[in-house]
Amino acid sequence: MAEALARLDHGDVIEPLSAGSKPTGWVHPLAIKAMEELGADMSQHRSKPAAELLDRPVDIVVTVCDSAAADCPLWPKAARIDHWSIVDPSWGDDDPATRYDRFLATRDELRGRIHALVKTLKLRED
Repeated sequence: MAEALARLDHGDVIEPLSAGSKPTGWVHPLAIKAMEELGADMSQHRSKPAAELLDRPVDIVVTVCDSAAADCPLWPKAARIDHWSIVDPSWGDDDPATRYDRFLATRDELRGRIHALVKTLKLRED
């Protein structure tokens, strides 16, 4: 969701990339549904390993869950590394009445954090 949100809201000023410490190869259907509500097409997205991006120079690496912060490799070509402790919405009570709400809450939290991060980057460029 983070890559899709960053691309949707700020794709004109940043190039978001996404990878995971334990990729499944697929994107959770509820994440896709939550993003479709905002008009984002995630049909071509996939869960990919961090190793695919290690050789790319990047300005910022943001880990979005505690296990990723602990498990992700070092990013030797990253100018900055941030960590956001966000609970994976696929974890938790499997109650169908609340499951999707977790994805919506995570989407909205990510969106706010991404917006704030991009805003600070723009302030530094000005």
